[in-house]
Amino acid sequence: MELKQLHYFMAVCEELHFARAAEKTGVSAPNISQQIRGLEEELGVLLFERSGKRILLTEAGEILREHGAAVFGHLRRASDAIADLKQTKGGSLVIGVLPGDADLMFDSLVLAFHRAHPAISLSLLESADVTERVLDRTIDVGVTIEPVADERLTKFPLFREEFALAVAASDPLAREASVPLRRLQTLKTVLFPPEHQCRRLIDRFCMEHGFRLRPHMETTTLSSLLRMVESGIGACVLPRLLLDHIDRKDIATVRLTQPVPSQDICLIYRSDRYVGHAMRAFIKALRGHVEAIVAQANTS
Repeated sequence: MELKQLHYFMAVCEELHFARAAEKTGVSAPNISQQIRGLEEELGVLLFERSGKRILLTEAGEILREHGAAVFGHLRRASDAIADLKQTKGGSLVIGVLPGDADLMFDSLVLAFHRAHPAISLSLLESADVTERVLDRTIDVGVTIEPVADERLTKFPLFREEFALAVAASDPLAREASVPLRRLQTLKTVLFPPEHQCRRLIDRFCMEHGFRLRPHMETTTLSSLLRMVESGIGACVLPRLLLDHIDRKDIATVRLTQPVPSQDICLIYRSDRYVGHAMRAFIKALRGHVEAIVAQANTS
């Protein structure tokens, strides 16, 4: 069995169409059909069931597809490892985070990481589809919300993100140590729009407790929300870690209870990719950064 034949076979598996597979691999349709027939003759089994223009994998084809994916995965990791070796301490990395999370911890992390690893090029992208973009390889490492259940991904838990109420320091609420979640339905609020991941979490918790939030104002930017809170336009529900680390003297943080809105945050990357120097360094830096922030929040 030649690697070229296996490459053509995997292309047909992906497309389930000989002409499209031929176009994808840059050869003619008769050529790719001939290569598949030669492979079937060598193995002594049919790899595809052909019914007119429609083709399906046989049981033998499924077995070869699974092992073929492993072969090309090993080759890709070998290529990545060699490239990493050539770059020594350099490299590049695309980091994906959910909208708004860059404001929480990644701006300071990226600056610190650059000082420690100036030869590594980092790109920080906000995306609502972090998991999907890690899977399609447009993002190298993603930070997203649990649950993440996909055998193609390696996952590391990072921290549990709790949410609290941000109010103007002059608001009578600022003198309260905590308020129950149900109190939100009586407050004037300013929030992210419904499609934002923070808003989806808050809406879910509120609906589970029998009410729906009707915000006074909505905006897509964190800076606008904070200005509205400072101005006394309304209260806002935001990650407690963010509120603990912003330098806004006119904003007070009040704990939410019964229950505390929260979500689990994790780091993900494809299990079949080579974890080179750049990724290892970033993962180590991220986990250390998170541990320091959480420890500081727990002692404050």
